[in-house]
Amino acid sequence: MTLRDRQKQQTRRSLLECAKTLFVERGYAAVTIDDITAATGCSRATFYLHFSGKPDILQKIGAETMAQRAVAVYADLDEVLGSGSPAEFTRWMRRAVAWFEANQDILPAWDEAVALEPDFKAIARQAVAELPAAMPRYLASWGPGRRHEAHLRIELLVSQLERFFTRWAVQGTIESTADEAAVVLSDIWFPALVPPERRKSAQHFA
Repeated sequence: MTLRDRQKQQTRRSLLECAKTLFVERGYAAVTIDDITAATGCSRATFYLHFSGKPDILQKIGAETMAQRAVAVYADLDEVLGSGSPAEFTRWMRRAVAWFEANQDILPAWDEAVALEPDFKAIARQAVAELPAAMPRYLASWGPGRRHEAHLRIELLVSQLERFFTRWAVQGTIESTADEAAVVLSDIWFPALVPPERRKSAQHFA
């Protein structure tokens, strides 16, 4: 790698880090490209060498977080559902809530961009749609004829977890401990994710 290549990489990293800091501190709408370039010490032309605009740089910031979610949260869920144990599912739910707590800083900016940027809706939709790919055992358990339904159930789970976390931890409009929420969410979602023909046998693992 040449010196110029290393400098370009460093500039890109700096833009990503400064943009993330500004989005967390001010929110998505309040931050301009000029704010990001001023914080980084580069020009708008340099910014556009790396990113097409604000939605693009937020997508790149979120890409690593979303990839971590697929591996750390939903691949884990694939194993848990394979066990057929409601108790294991409740423990998974606690870990999922903990993941959201650890990554909560950037989530409000992500939600704001979805509301404000028409192009960003497709980005957010794709990020959710890709999560079932981390769950091959779960998808197989529903059979090829019900694969779409299996995908939809995971997408609805993701949506409810995100909305719960936003109202609970970010907005403070839901009063609950993490453990209480994990138990109730598990009561709702464990039966919804187990194929009907397996639900009766799954009760033996409770």
